[in-house]
Amino acid sequence: MQSTTTLGPGARPGTGSVPGAVGTMWTRGLLACGVLAGPLYLAAAVAQGASRAGFRLAHDDVSLLADGTLGWIQIANFILAGALTLACAAGLRPVLRARGGSPWGARLLAGYGVGLIAAGIFRADPANGFPPGTPAGKATTMSWHGILHIAAAGAGFVCLIAACFVLARLFSAQGQRRWAAYSRISGALFLAGFLGAVSGSDSAGVVLGFWAAVVIGWTWIALVAAKALTPDFQHPAGPAAQPSARQLAS
Repeated sequence: MQSTTTLGPGARPGTGSVPGAVGTMWTRGLLACGVLAGPLYLAAAVAQGASRAGFRLAHDDVSLLADGTLGWIQIANFILAGALTLACAAGLRPVLRARGGSPWGARLLAGYGVGLIAAGIFRADPANGFPPGTPAGKATTMSWHGILHIAAAGAGFVCLIAACFVLARLFSAQGQRRWAAYSRISGALFLAGFLGAVSGSDSAGVVLGFWAAVVIGWTWIALVAAKALTPDFQHPAGPAAQPSARQLAS
């Protein structure tokens, strides 16, 4: 007795993939959030840094922009960027599942989004003379919200770095060596910038290096999201792309 398998609309025989599961307008809209998140965040941060009195782009951490009377702008910037990143992670999950990729790529990206939102909710302590009226130098004591800000941002950055390497593994398994190399390099460069920032130095080299790392990180997210929107990535071919039973259960 022969059994038959009914494929869903748009399914490709022999591939085990159902394009409708990852090609819906809803999923594409979620992925588009990842394309927009970085440019919006960076534009808002740079505009504030260049226009707010007392802030020095080459010496002050962007988190300080959440302080002062106009601090609500950067708070909203953190939260919006985090929400858009969470949306992108939600859209990326079914795409990775269809390719047999680990769900941890999307989970770690979501962790970065949560870190951004928490960094917006818990403000950094004023320092380095900003906002105007703040004593020069680092804060001598830390508030509870300042500690939580550092913890949330640090955890989010670690998640982003890890996401780069997790997706690099998928790209490598799919034979996309350039994307695998790009993801590893992005993760390594962000790690280098993050370690510089952790040192606490406000030298131009360290601060601008971290700005560069942030640009690299957001660019990687935008390009991965844009790639996930392409038909060749959403509709994998071949048995290697089929998810395992363990991945389907995750």
